[in-house]
Amino acid sequence: MNRLGILFFRMPVDTDILPPRYRSPKRIALGGMGEVYRATDSVLGRAVAVKLLAERYSRDDAVRGRFTREALAAARLSGEPNIVTVFDVGEHAERPFIVMEYLSGGSLEERIQKDGAQEVGQSLEWLEQAAAALDAAHRHGVVHRDVKPANLMLDRNGTIHVADFGIASAAGTDSLTMTGTVLGTAGYLSPEQAQGERATPASDRYALAVVAFELLSGRRPFVSESITAEAAAHVNAPVPSIAEISKGLPEELDAVFRQALAKDPAERFETASEFVAALRAALAEAAGATRSFAATPPAAPPLSVLSPVTRRRARRSRWPALAALLALGAVGAAIAAIVLTNENGKSKAAPPAQPRTVTVTNQGSTVQTTVTAPTTTSPPPPAPASSSLSGSALNDAGFTKMQAGDYAGALPLLQQAVAKLSGVGFPNEAYANYNLGYTLLQLGSCSEAVPYLERAQQLEPHRHEPKDAIKRAERC
Repeated sequence: MNRLGILFFRMPVDTDILPPRYRSPKRIALGGMGEVYRATDSVLGRAVAVKLLAERYSRDDAVRGRFTREALAAARLSGEPNIVTVFDVGEHAERPFIVMEYLSGGSLEERIQKDGAQEVGQSLEWLEQAAAALDAAHRHGVVHRDVKPANLMLDRNGTIHVADFGIASAAGTDSLTMTGTVLGTAGYLSPEQAQGERATPASDRYALAVVAFELLSGRRPFVSESITAEAAAHVNAPVPSIAEISKGLPEELDAVFRQALAKDPAERFETASEFVAALRAALAEAAGATRSFAATPPAAPPLSVLSPVTRRRARRSRWPALAALLALGAVGAAIAAIVLTNENGKSKAAPPAQPRTVTVTNQGSTVQTTVTAPTTTSPPPPAPASSSLSGSALNDAGFTKMQAGDYAGALPLLQQAVAKLSGVGFPNEAYANYNLGYTLLQLGSCSEAVPYLERAQQLEPHRHEPKDAIKRAERC
């Protein structure tokens, strides 16, 4: 009986909901605006996404006409990068539909619901892609009116495609003037839309800033249990500090969001891309000149801006240092403490030091380096556990040795720095991982370098330096 019931339910979907050309439909999304089905285009043999306008709107001839006009306008944007391609627009069983490319990566809404705040480097990449799409649409005179994570779709490669241009306007739901029609969108409405005014490109840029705030912090700036209260907050409430909401983010971002979320559209950024560029600039300012690699050795390109990750995601992504520690233990053991601590915590001088040559062999690659270590009858202790030094200080000390060409001396400092900074994110975890990976490369331990370089690349996917170093590691 249960199986018959399911078959009975599916039969109308196969034969009535979509035109016969689109076979085997499966509903993949349902919202106030309508429903979306994944289907197979039997003529071209490809998977497509078909959006149907909700029945309550399709019964209104004026709404159906606007829907079709807006859909055709959105189809003009299909050739632009990062915009969902529209294949077909029409009506079936008195319900308007749009046929679009099917994107298998889900939406940013799903990512946020699953994981909360996203890694900053990845968030900036997504925002740049969405900003490029919105700026292109605005140049064509098309306003989206409903920018939100659910309309930012991901393909299988993790690239953003903006969907549903103009659909909110077509259904008459780009403001709060129609009670109950924007339940899932009120959190992203610009102040002018919340007051029933016409949406403009500045409204889209405001909504993108709300999306950015949510990606970075895990929550919307004016989140509230009441839809009406949240919409009113967009109009009246001051912009909250993202640095206070998410302790891992720098306060330099606050000024950017105050401008991007200004109540007056004229005070906002002139383009969406300019807004995202301002976010990157704020992160660079927060990193500070002393934290960037302004004087990196010629063989190690500078990483000028490395972006943070949220503590939650970073803790799940710790790169193990064990392999490098084992393979290069001889070097680590050869670097002795200049100061040894006795049982009372007082310092005493180390024994006289003399040069030693340490040979490290790793998968057929051999490197010899001369280091200075105290003369002892037993193996010297590893570099002191620097409980008094922060991970950032250890990284700075290691980098100073890198600049002097003392990679053997930099190694134990950077190993400790990576261990201490694992999970802290912005920006020092990326610096330390890159420095350790590059140091291992210089010492000939190429395979051990890769995980640290990959971690640096993960934290800042836009930077080419970790990618270049990984390629070098794969060649050696």
